Amino acid sequence: MSTSVVDVWGQLAPQARSSFPPAPEPHDEWPLSGGTAWVYYSPLNRRQLIRPVILSDGFSGGASNLDQLWNGLEENGDFRFVSELHAIGRDVIILGYEDRTASITANADTAIDSIRRAIAERVGQARLTVGGFSMGGLVTRYALAKMEQDPGLPDHETAVHLSYDSPHHGGWLPVSLQAFTHFAADNWGDNPQLGPILRQLSGLLNSPAARQMARWHIAKVGDAPGQAPERLAFLKELDELGGWPRNVRRIGVANGVSTGVGNGIKAGATAVRGDGQTLRDTWLKAQDSGDQIVANLQTVDGRPTPVRTSGLPDIDGAPGGLFTLPSAAGDAGSFGLVAALMALLGNTVDPDVISTSCFIPSISAVAAGDIADSGALYRPITADSSALDAFTCASRNEGHTTMTQELGEWIMNEIAASE
Repeated sequence: MSTSVVDVWGQLAPQARSSFPPAPEPHDEWPLSGGTAWVYYSPLNRRQLIRPVILSDGFSGGASNLDQLWNGLEENGDFRFVSELHAIGRDVIILGYEDRTASITANADTAIDSIRRAIAERVGQARLTVGGFSMGGLVTRYALAKMEQDPGLPDHETAVHLSYDSPHHGGWLPVSLQAFTHFAADNWGDNPQLGPILRQLSGLLNSPAARQMARWHIAKVGDAPGQAPERLAFLKELDELGGWPRNVRRIGVANGVSTGVGNGIKAGATAVRGDGQTLRDTWLKAQDSGDQIVANLQTVDGRPTPVRTSGLPDIDGAPGGLFTLPSAAGDAGSFGLVAALMALLGNTVDPDVISTSCFIPSISAVAAGDIADSGALYRPITADSSALDAFTCASRNEGHTTMTQELGEWIMNEIAASE
């Protein structure tokens, strides 16, 4: 089974994979302000940087891990993305960050540093390909736009911007999931075993990057879901830069389908329910439209806390890249993460858990519509609806940033045709 390049929960998920086989030693390593770039020259270029492709990491906790990124890019069981880029003469620069939860604008400065270094190291005049996975596509979009508009920055000398299942129009973090995570941290954050994980998960969802990415955010239980101030400020800054880099060809892919066919999750269905030592009749539901109670949160000795939403679309079942699917490696999904936490807190979880849900709707990944519009979520995507110059969508709704032959080969053809 193919694996994801970017895992949202990372090492915070219960039973997450603790390590990955080591990546090959990079030919060069560039220390950057706020991150690191690992350089792998194409064998065709005799250890010279001739046709650079910068691939940015995305949103998760902590610092980028080269071994994990390499595993998703190369050892995914379906398509060897780095090797295929090397085969068409491209030199691969994997861009990582010291803090993947930092603001998009902060990590964009690291991306700019990487672009400047690539231009300085490059032999010849070949223009760059710059992009990234998940939020990495948004970070590099902002970086290139800033380089075009800021007279104090050099020409980015980039021909192609690539985004891979990136939240151009926002990502979906289920409000019920956010609420449970904050509720658990509030009640068991001092637990010596589980408390550190709960506090970190709550902090991850309240991090600058998450606040900027999430279309609907709550900072604590009881908040009304909406766009965080950090997101509104970022969108304003991006708009002031023109919204997109203008002097590049913009290409992107979605890990969801373009047909409007959802992933099968029924709106309003109970996704997970637990009861036992610490919880009483606590449940989360898949998001439905209209006024809805999406979760009931209750400790064994406390009053029930209902979590309400109003006016949100039925988005958990929408076409798009899914939260990482549960696997033997310990990946938890979305509601699957809640189920795992419930069990660790000493509760019995009903067996029919809906483990995953839509994370990056297809229309967000290819910049083709407002994800607050239920009709747009489930409408077939047409070429003229997208802000991208070219895009493709997966033939099924699959895990977010899953590297597949279908999407990988399309990208190769686009990059090869860019010269």
